Amino acid sequence: MAEKYQQMECMVLFEQQDFLAQTLANPTNSLPFEQRTLDNGTQIRLLDTGIVEVQPAAPQGKNIVLSCAVHGNETAPIEIVNQLLNDILSGSVVCQHRLLLLMGNPQAMVAGTRGIEENMNRLFSGAHSKGVDSLNRERARAKQLEQAVKSFFEAGEGERFHYDLHTAIRDSKREKFAVYPFRHGKPWRKEQIRFLAGCGVNTILLSHSPTTTFSYFSSNEFGADAFTVELGKVKPFGQNDMSRFEACLAQLRLLVANEPLMMPELSESVVFDVAQVINKHSEDFRFTFSDDAANFSEFAPDTVLANEDGNAIRVGDKAESIIFPNANVAIGQRALLTVVPTEIGTDFE
Repeated sequence: MAEKYQQMECMVLFEQQDFLAQTLANPTNSLPFEQRTLDNGTQIRLLDTGIVEVQPAAPQGKNIVLSCAVHGNETAPIEIVNQLLNDILSGSVVCQHRLLLLMGNPQAMVAGTRGIEENMNRLFSGAHSKGVDSLNRERARAKQLEQAVKSFFEAGEGERFHYDLHTAIRDSKREKFAVYPFRHGKPWRKEQIRFLAGCGVNTILLSHSPTTTFSYFSSNEFGADAFTVELGKVKPFGQNDMSRFEACLAQLRLLVANEPLMMPELSESVVFDVAQVINKHSEDFRFTFSDDAANFSEFAPDTVLANEDGNAIRVGDKAESIIFPNANVAIGQRALLTVVPTEIGTDFE
């Protein structure tokens, strides 16, 4: 399916009305600014390849960033964002809030790979420029995306939101879940947990330390309600069962149109605390469990999860579930998260 998009004649976004096709046709080109005003007064601005801003005629107070393809092979979120913009362009959805749409890594999208040179979702909050003399493709793009988010948030008044949409490499015992970045003492927001449940995402992981992910960047630097949202498993273009994402797309349509949202009761969501962030420090790092172990597989207290340089990395004194295990990450990067269930308590508002 990606090849079909690449073979299309390179047309401007507003003629072909397809953000995905335009992005795939120009993965390495910096496109000139374009602007179109819809009949309802909404301005659509193509800022660069994979970067589109939607400016309503009378913004209603929310500034929303929707990003996808920070990992280029995570195609379902790309198709969701593409459909949302097509709905806005056609007039079937009238956008009432400022909206920034980002397709993160166009070259990896074309290649059908997670990344070209490295994991882009470890390169935000300035990590793209630390310890290097020059920027590779992921680093340069992460820097560009940071600037796009900065310019967008600083140009608008009101609440700020960023939903960074992903799909996971492996199976999961909880298909859809979201990571809520470290809030530095600010309370977690119950309303956001209910909003995500309305998207079909009823499992939330509370992070308790800074990271270099895209969602943490927006949360920490701009006070946005931001999440890394995992919507299922990685599949190639054309192989996603889009019926599994209907709730998410419907909720996003309601959000941008300033219509009443689907807000399930808090009791429908399950919340976990991140118990351990396990980084890889040497090439000797090895997991003790199977390579195909699903996200949210639970291990008993004191179980050895990994070995590195003769040291055992164990579960604590309560059972822990694994998230995002990947022993092939670069030295210094996160190889595993573990999580434990928690309650929605006084640190929520």
